[in-house]
Amino acid sequence: MTNNEKLAQLLFPHISKTPQDYEAIYPPRDLPQGARVTRFAPSPTGFLHIGGLFTALSDVLTARASGGVAYLRIEDTDKKREIDDGVSAIIEGFRAFGITFAEGVTGFGTESGAYGPYTQSHRAEVYQTIAKDLVLRGLAYPCFCSEDDLTALREQQERDGALIKGYFGKYAKCRDLSYEEQERRVQAGESWVLRLRSDGQEDKRIVFEDVIRGKIEMPENITDTVLLKADGIPTYHFAHAVDDHFMRTTHVHRGDEWIASVPLHIALFKACGFRVPKYVHVSPVMKEDNGGKRKLSKRKDPEAAVSYFVESGYPADGVIEYLMTLLNSNFEDWRKANPTADHWTFPFNVKKMSVSGCLFDLAKLSDVCKNTISVMTAEQVLESVLTWSEIYDKELFELLSADKEFALGIFSIDRGTAKPRKDLAKWNEVRDFVTYYYDALYQPVFEADERFSAAEIKTVLTEYLKVYDPADDKDQWFARIKALCEPLGYTPNVKEYKKQPDAFKGHVGDISGMIRRAVTSRANTPDLWAIMQLLGEETVRERITNVINSL
Repeated sequence: MTNNEKLAQLLFPHISKTPQDYEAIYPPRDLPQGARVTRFAPSPTGFLHIGGLFTALSDVLTARASGGVAYLRIEDTDKKREIDDGVSAIIEGFRAFGITFAEGVTGFGTESGAYGPYTQSHRAEVYQTIAKDLVLRGLAYPCFCSEDDLTALREQQERDGALIKGYFGKYAKCRDLSYEEQERRVQAGESWVLRLRSDGQEDKRIVFEDVIRGKIEMPENITDTVLLKADGIPTYHFAHAVDDHFMRTTHVHRGDEWIASVPLHIALFKACGFRVPKYVHVSPVMKEDNGGKRKLSKRKDPEAAVSYFVESGYPADGVIEYLMTLLNSNFEDWRKANPTADHWTFPFNVKKMSVSGCLFDLAKLSDVCKNTISVMTAEQVLESVLTWSEIYDKELFELLSADKEFALGIFSIDRGTAKPRKDLAKWNEVRDFVTYYYDALYQPVFEADERFSAAEIKTVLTEYLKVYDPADDKDQWFARIKALCEPLGYTPNVKEYKKQPDAFKGHVGDISGMIRRAVTSRANTPDLWAIMQLLGEETVRERITNVINSL
């Protein structure tokens, strides 16, 4: 038995499988030629970031466009930073916006798919099997250095003026220990980590092709990086290489902050005998700040968290629609040409993603969401509002649920027309939008148009009550308002008023505006006739009478 074989058995006596066993357990996927397999692999160490949603969307779109598979993997090897139920927060974030993965983790402790487990903490045997094989082939070794040893190493590198810092070359104290020394220290119970025996050289460089950025040249990896920590748990770098191989990932989408790690990752894939996947380094989601641009910050920006959009009630389709415009600049032209098409049918092209980063604009998001809501049916709006308000606005939920036909009537006004109104961008705006329909919410505040005196408004409203008839259809209703104009010194013709403003007190729109303010306490609303029909005669008369009395 060679020293490598003895060392492998010494370090991993409990491992009986070989890499070939796992090649059989996780065979190449049966997919069409050119199909891409992508993964989103977050750590459950905090909330789902909008940048994560953005990257995950590129994963899913890439897989769908190529007839491939996108899966969700949870990378939970950093237990110190993990938060309670962080997995559920990630899953719920995706679910809220309709992003679904073909396989992977589906909830806390649940998953589906043939290439699992999809949670790294459940895959220790896989990593240790590959680690044992690396030791067998002389490509990995145990390191017994303590924290004090590593601190002394860094201090020595500072004194030496070393251009590269890390555990490598002459600074790698444990790299060339004899087998006898390794055996003695292991059997003595000394703590150890497993390190890669790098064959990289300081004067060599690697070139790799990034799908978005093209060819990138970087120095070769020379560090003997840690593969397994002292507790047998892999580092991120080692675990992701093993998982991406056995889950048959073809394209790795991730933030561009990982570009610096590519030389190490390529070295790991090659040492393990794995094919290197294609890299897709996604630029960060940015925001404007004092005339410049910066990354969305978890600490500074509430909109950095996907939960912000859920709690605010942004429609899921609107958020995805907006993110599509950031992913590919040609999406908006496609949308104009395909106004009713499902956005999941957009021919996404990862090569058209921005190299410099995309600017997240809340104002533009609101515009997109207004468009999204404006073309929804009243039933869809009500269902969405009820789903949101049941969690975030119980009072609103109770009011809308008490009489769903009435609520549908509210959301039906001015909907389904060639030019639908765009009053709502998110569901937390609904309470204000429906306030004047519900006595429990309505607080009448009559703000008169300053062009007209209180006496004039009082006269107009008094005369209107004399002719108001709730049985009128819309044309009859408006005809009555027009008929009031001339006797009161107004013109029923707006164009005529614009030509001769001094000849009249105002026009028909001014009279309907006074009625609108009296009935709703708003200067602008959807169709006033429809609102009055919903409110009913008793409410309309009471509100107008109260305003008259207050004047």
